[in-house]
Amino acid sequence: MPPNITNRGGNSVSATGTHRLRVREAKRVAQNVTRHRSRPGTRAILPGVKALVKAKAAPGLWLQEVPDPTAGPGEVLIRVLRTGICGTDLHIESWNEWAQATIQPPLVVGHEFVGEVVQLGEGVASVYPGEIVGAEGHIVCGRCRNCLAGRRALCANTVGIGVQRDGAFAELIVMPAINLWPHLTKIDLDVAAIFDPFGNAVHTATQFRVVAEDVLVTGAGPIGIMAAMVARHNGARFVVITDVSEYRLELARKVGVTRAVDVRTTTLAQVQEELGMKEGFDVGFEMSGQASALRDMIATMAHGGRVAMLGLPDHEFPIDWSQVVFKMLTVKGVYGRQIFETWYQMSVFTQTGLDISPVITHRFPYHQFEEAFIVAHSGRCGKVVLDWTAA
Repeated sequence: MPPNITNRGGNSVSATGTHRLRVREAKRVAQNVTRHRSRPGTRAILPGVKALVKAKAAPGLWLQEVPDPTAGPGEVLIRVLRTGICGTDLHIESWNEWAQATIQPPLVVGHEFVGEVVQLGEGVASVYPGEIVGAEGHIVCGRCRNCLAGRRALCANTVGIGVQRDGAFAELIVMPAINLWPHLTKIDLDVAAIFDPFGNAVHTATQFRVVAEDVLVTGAGPIGIMAAMVARHNGARFVVITDVSEYRLELARKVGVTRAVDVRTTTLAQVQEELGMKEGFDVGFEMSGQASALRDMIATMAHGGRVAMLGLPDHEFPIDWSQVVFKMLTVKGVYGRQIFETWYQMSVFTQTGLDISPVITHRFPYHQFEEAFIVAHSGRCGKVVLDWTAA
């Protein structure tokens, strides 16, 4: 039996009934797009929208007007409300070696966002105008073996918004309707804006069973901290996180990890002794991409331990594979999110009391993006959010 939820009028309706209401509203809007575009307050009629653009092959981003996007068949026009700054955006802004090899200017950057549905393209009936939505930023081909088997997260032809096509650092964005995740319950917009990196954390933290297990997280960036929070929420006994940034270790302490360890001054062996651990860690989340972190993790894992790796190294490095073999460790790479199982899990976790808002430490209006990027580059922050509704 479908659950009851409350509609915009305050009345309790079934989920099935709500879906029918959405379909009817979506069809009405799709049949009368012209009238919708001329409605007062609809930004879709602007001749150009403001966006953060990688305008040329050089360091920096530029706040410019770009053409007003239009939703084609199967697409949805969304008014962007909040965006999160990601490490990828920092690479693009600084124009490092990876960015130079990957990005083709001009490009609207950004991929972490939440927004409000403005206009529906032909054939779209899965969302309705005014609905608050997030979006899976990996757009898949739909034709390869993995896509046809429902394993969209493994599509080898994936295109990322803000990297291979225009992204979300703009007042408006067009997305395929199939990539949207409606937020069916009330949610803080800043939290909704970081569902993309939260999804990385959830995808990593749900690779292995953690109930009553001891978990080691190497890397106390925002994603590492959120992965630690998921492990605690899901029933882990001890959750230990390591880093060399005292700012981020203190942030991890505030969200309730068992130990936040500066590996420059304290060894993991000391921590295990303090906690009374008789064997090694059962589960590891490697989130840093650092050789020393992975080596420490392998050295302190219990026999039969399981390691999920999300951290992306910037160079090749050796590890002691004999320990992997003799301990019979499982090491699994993790990328992106499961589409859309991870999104479902994120929504459930937030609805059942997992509050990731402390990870958001700085907020700026979008036109103060230069200051926001300086803070993000400094590392003395958690997640940095841009508000696209600010005047």
